[in-house]
Amino acid sequence: MFLKFFKYKIYHGQLKDLNLNFKTVINTINPHSYIVSKKDKTFSNALLSSDYLFPDGIGIVLAIKILFNIKTDRITGAKIHDFLLKKAEIESLSVFYLGSSIKTLKLIKSKNTFKFAGLKASYFSPPFKTVFSENENKNILKKINSFKPDILFVGMTAPKQEKWTFLNKNKIDSNIIVSIGAVFDFYAGTVIRPSPFVQKIGLEWAFRFAKEPSKLFKRNFVSAPLFIFDLFLEKIKQLIP
Repeated sequence: MFLKFFKYKIYHGQLKDLNLNFKTVINTINPHSYIVSKKDKTFSNALLSSDYLFPDGIGIVLAIKILFNIKTDRITGAKIHDFLLKKAEIESLSVFYLGSSIKTLKLIKSKNTFKFAGLKASYFSPPFKTVFSENENKNILKKINSFKPDILFVGMTAPKQEKWTFLNKNKIDSNIIVSIGAVFDFYAGTVIRPSPFVQKIGLEWAFRFAKEPSKLFKRNFVSAPLFIFDLFLEKIKQLIP
């Protein structure tokens, strides 16, 4: 499992080097999503089928260094979102935000109007449920495809967003599809991220846990130790002749 992601799939390059001249699905992976994917085959397939899978999480960056001595940068959903928004402004591309609440989407729209006056954008808040009904899914696809965005931002939290994209990507009329989860709230300002310094030294997880301990307990105190154990086993395999 480790080799599938860490040696063969995770993208080690820079955002500026992406080839986005074809239909492209972009996802990110962190220790928690790796652990979840081990028990969720659809989620695992969704991540492995990504055209670009970025290391979002200091644990992923360290694992790549420990196992393969490859230095790579942490690329967060927020960085991807910022990069693509600037690309949209420069190249006059349209964007569609799918996910989150109507309140959050209104805040995002207001911010985009202020920062990118000429940006063509549309916004839709789908029903808050684990699985959409057939009619709900058809309505979501209709909303997107009637707008035909160049870039579709999907913010429905992992693993729901990645699985939804994986199951529907061939029905989506958009060139770039990217799952960015909590970025909707970060960008809207409804959830505050720590300072760039804290992000750089890899302690954003601690900051976020302090803010939302009950929500992030499993991620930090169940998934993280399991991830470290898997990393330990993989390293042991490397050392055995």
